[in-house]
Amino acid sequence: MDKIYDMIIIGGGPAGYTAALYGARAGLSTLVMEKMVVGGQMALTDKIDNYPGFEDGIEGLSLGEKMKNEAERSGARTVFATVLSADLKSDPKVIKTSDDIFYGRTVVIATGAEPRELGVAMEKELVGRGVSYCATCDGMFFKGKTVVVVGGGNTAAADILLLSRVASKVFVVHRRDTMRASKTYHETLMKAENVEFCWDSQVTGILSDDKVTGVRIKNINTGDERKLSCDGIFVAIGRKPASELAAGQLDLDERGYVITDESTKTNIPGVFAAGDVRTKVLRQVITAASDGAMAAHYTEEYLAGRK
Repeated sequence: MDKIYDMIIIGGGPAGYTAALYGARAGLSTLVMEKMVVGGQMALTDKIDNYPGFEDGIEGLSLGEKMKNEAERSGARTVFATVLSADLKSDPKVIKTSDDIFYGRTVVIATGAEPRELGVAMEKELVGRGVSYCATCDGMFFKGKTVVVVGGGNTAAADILLLSRVASKVFVVHRRDTMRASKTYHETLMKAENVEFCWDSQVTGILSDDKVTGVRIKNINTGDERKLSCDGIFVAIGRKPASELAAGQLDLDERGYVITDESTKTNIPGVFAAGDVRTKVLRQVITAASDGAMAAHYTEEYLAGRK
């Protein structure tokens, strides 16, 4: 058997590299596996303004590289490969990639979650140029401007409230005739004077030149179409956790998120879940980093208990 790592981390985002930093500094042999670009979803963000320590903000990809470099300076190793399967119940755990097989005494699942997309033309091309999936991250860039929020759940409701305090006008496009969000949101939303609801409607297209200039929406009952002029679109129709590797082994909730408490421990001893892939209230760069530190702490505790 090849080298057995103390900790294998699947995912090179803020959760993964924070776990790697703390693990390596604790003297654990640490391996990070990332299939594409370091930083995870963070790498798609042009500017992060809500991560402490960067008073002028920082590009998401740049922050990801800084996290990687710091973890590697402390002794962590990175392998770029696609993980094909993970036997999390074996001892040691077996991780098969497109290039090799790796063994770990513990595993941290830090594979993140992806926002669900509208699926309309030019959506991906306009990310960072008016299309956003995170009002907390990007809302301040639209101060005094007109925005559209697509969605009707709790995330959409929170985004609408945040943006109503920043933007001059907020259009809400939702497929139903009422919000699905918790009742606690309803009264506040209805009182917001700069919020206009477009019920029973869906976005059918994005208008743009070099950046977003508006959207086309269609009433799903009447078929009527119209255009809304706007500077930005915030898509809040849910997220997809990247938990396929855990399916059938770890306990998942109804949406596919790995079930943990704040310790990041899963139902399998020696396996932890950190960042957006796990059940949690707030999914931000800083909370992912916090999870990574917790996962490394409990990994160290788990390994100490095995000696």
